[in-house]
Amino acid sequence: MHRTTDQSLMSVGLRCRCPRCGEGRLFNGFITLKPRCESCGLDYGFADPADGPAFFIMMTMAFPVTAFGIWLELACDPPLWIHAVVTLPLLLLACVPVIRPLKGLFIASQYINKAGEGRLAAPAAPGTGPGTGT
Repeated sequence: MHRTTDQSLMSVGLRCRCPRCGEGRLFNGFITLKPRCESCGLDYGFADPADGPAFFIMMTMAFPVTAFGIWLELACDPPLWIHAVVTLPLLLLACVPVIRPLKGLFIASQYINKAGEGRLAAPAAPGTGPGTGT
């Protein structure tokens, strides 16, 4: 089973499905990556989203919620328990639900774009390259 044209990066990534077949699940549990697809057998060893999803969630979700908490503190000077009841759940609701689909999107993007670890290029042989006339 291979990817068909109707499966987009967004479709398989946000649904947390195998980027090759679109059927198998990517995760065991909440965000633990499975070793391979149960449908097509794709080895997920290539997948390394690292801290990318968490970073983007912090930049887009956590900072505005934190700014809200600071505004709440400065404007109303509420007791600490108000922050625990309002700001903390808001922060969790803004960050936790989106980490799984975003991680799936990163993994699907790595597969579809054939991303790999960076490698250093081999040094050019002496006397070759720009400006040497060869």
